[in-house]
Amino acid sequence: MVKNRDDFYESIDSLHFCPINCPHYVFLHMLPPPFIAQMQRLLGDEAFTAFRAALEQPTPVSIRLNPRKSLQAGLPFLETDALVPWHPQGFYLGKRPIFTLDPAFHAGAYYVQEASSMFLHEALRQVVDFTKPLKVLDLCAAPGGKSTLLASMMGEKGLLVANETIRSRTNSLRENLEKWGHPNVAVTSGEAEAFSELENWFDVVVTDAPCSGEGLFRKDPNAVSEWSLDAVTLCAARQKRILSAAVECLAPGGVLVFSTCTYNSAENGDNVKWLSAEFGLEVLSLEIPAAWGIESRGGGYQFFPHKLRGEGFFIAVFRKLDSASSRKHAVSTFRSLSPLSKALIPEASRWLRHDADVKIFQTTMGNVLALPADLENDFLLLDKHLKIKWFGTPIGEFKGKDFVPDHALALSLLASEQLKGIDLSLEQALRFLKKETFELPEGSPTGWLLCRYGGLNLGWIKALPNRMNNYLPPERRIRMEIKSTTLA
Repeated sequence: MVKNRDDFYESIDSLHFCPINCPHYVFLHMLPPPFIAQMQRLLGDEAFTAFRAALEQPTPVSIRLNPRKSLQAGLPFLETDALVPWHPQGFYLGKRPIFTLDPAFHAGAYYVQEASSMFLHEALRQVVDFTKPLKVLDLCAAPGGKSTLLASMMGEKGLLVANETIRSRTNSLRENLEKWGHPNVAVTSGEAEAFSELENWFDVVVTDAPCSGEGLFRKDPNAVSEWSLDAVTLCAARQKRILSAAVECLAPGGVLVFSTCTYNSAENGDNVKWLSAEFGLEVLSLEIPAAWGIESRGGGYQFFPHKLRGEGFFIAVFRKLDSASSRKHAVSTFRSLSPLSKALIPEASRWLRHDADVKIFQTTMGNVLALPADLENDFLLLDKHLKIKWFGTPIGEFKGKDFVPDHALALSLLASEQLKGIDLSLEQALRFLKKETFELPEGSPTGWLLCRYGGLNLGWIKALPNRMNNYLPPERRIRMEIKSTTLA
């Protein structure tokens, strides 16, 4: 099976028995002999012994904080001195908590991301000017680790397009981006070639290409049994197809990032050479402290689990040198959106930050969306050329004269700080996240209330004189039985 590099298990909880944290679970005697021979050639006998021993150790657990959302009391499991060296908001954890029992996780205060993949931040920091508004494409995005990382680097400037070919995976991608809260994001689902109409358009294209998954062996034991030399060959060819499309939609002077979760030369160094020769891309060098344990190899940078605290990972960075001018793109009207009635705009706007520079639209189904005003033409272009998409921030919908707020608005950075809300205890927050009801404090206001935990928005309830309704979307509810309100 072809593996997708980024965040293979980062958003999956250890709610039940989780083998990825158990030493020796990989059953190293089952490593395919051709893989062993490959790694011995790659590393030499002494280093291979250390590499193999590293696979017997538990997988490190790490998270990346959302700089726009922070729990007032801090995260109880966070050791602030256990920094991931190549990301300023990355932290290693001493043990894996039950993230599902942490309301801050559901509010988007952090993302559970494998440490090696966080290096994308350092690579881009060195070669891209993020003080400018950029058009950025994450071509193989689900479940959203790289996309949320990119969103934080971009802030609310520019446009981030997060694409996932497998449509069933776009739900998790959208959910994670909604929790992160940034409004300047579009989620699409299409093959890489679907972006051919956007030739020379993106300033940055990140391609975390599907690969044979060698770097996932201790995280995902199934990757061991699914690996083969034929899979390596298949993945290397597939990567060429995806990368060709990535180069086509990259603007002159733009930066391409290519990464995998594997070690072999066919999928890594050979494809770096092919990209450079086929498209005349400049391979960019990065300044990396020797203490980080990252190897320069094959025109890129290789992460080995015996040399650093992270999983197997490869990354290479390129700049497009040709001087072709960007294509002029015609702008049309949205296919399924129309401007919200002027009479309704005041009510919709009061739910948003007073300084939010947005335009408000309504879908044919009645859903109200807020789009960053300076990105309207970009969204029009996406709407014209891409069939499957989601963009903007769903605000809610009008039902008669009443406005029903959307869950995405509760999590968005666009939500007004003046909205009525209620602060929940940990027990109440977990009951809310299980889509249960609970008794409100005497004197609580009625109407729509934002449920908050530690200063973080979780979602909506509607408080009535004698009861409350919980408006958490059913698909977002916690399904595990809660026996304790601790995160141990």
